[in-house]
Amino acid sequence: MRMEEKEIREENRKIRFLRYLVDFSLQSIQQEVLSLAEALKVVEDVKRAACNLFPGKEETFELIYRPRFNRVIQERFGVTSLIS
Repeated sequence: MRMEEKEIREENRKIRFLRYLVDFSLQSIQQEVLSLAEALKVVEDVKRAACNLFPGKEETFELIYRPRFNRVIQERFGVTSLIS
């Protein structure tokens, strides 16, 4: 296997893992008994993991995943504005 193919496979593996982590965390916020502070910590933990997997892509997290987390937290806790 060429190095380029290995890099592509590794990138795809990281993407799949991040998607799983985000989906699992969203479900956790929706279904588990959590306080608002705990839910916000889950989001920050996922963001930290995403930035470890993809260094320098913090803005991408904010554009793609933060709105999903905010929407779920707003639905669950009834808050209208969240700090990003």
